[in-house]
Amino acid sequence: MSNETLFYVCGIALALSAVIFSFVGLKLKGFPGKAFPIVVVWFVVLIGGATTYSVLNAHDEEVAKAAELEEANEEIEAAEGSEPFEEEEAEEKTEAGGEEKAEGGEEGGANAEVGATTLQLTADLTTLAFDKPSLEAAAGEVTIDFDNPSTIEHNVAIDEDGTEIATTETLTEGKTSVSTELEPGEYTFLCTVPGHAAAGMEGTLTVK
Repeated sequence: MSNETLFYVCGIALALSAVIFSFVGLKLKGFPGKAFPIVVVWFVVLIGGATTYSVLNAHDEEVAKAAELEEANEEIEAAEGSEPFEEEEAEEKTEAGGEEKAEGGEEGGANAEVGATTLQLTADLTTLAFDKPSLEAAAGEVTIDFDNPSTIEHNVAIDEDGTEIATTETLTEGKTSVSTELEPGEYTFLCTVPGHAAAGMEGTLTVK
């Protein structure tokens, strides 16, 4: 039997004994008489048994709960430990392969080819402005993907000290792009449609 079962057995026996001896004592005068030591020993045994098995049962419950808690913690640690390991492994592979990333502008995108950067630029729908005041790229081939959702004509040119290096086509409600090789330095990107750059359609392109 388990400690819990023995605890209940002793408890029930103790309760029944108390009821029975009380009933007999009311019916028989002089009870328990010479049997008094036996009655005392009986109750001592039942009380001691109930107390002992109560303690043992409580201990068994604590052990069981501790085992369940440890198992749950191990499952949680295993689940949490897998993701960081995968991320760390991916970072090590990236470093070993010598991969490089070039960032462009505030949200600049870079393709996987080393030394080639693709930047995203969009014209405002209603005003003479680009969505970014500055762009950044790595030295090498730089591509600007330009999106003009407006019905007003716009383009994008890359300028160095007043000289246009490369320019997209001028278009409305469409997309185009321009690519060129750039060395480290500061350049200007702007819309060459008359009056647009002066109105604010220009920014700084930093090549590192």
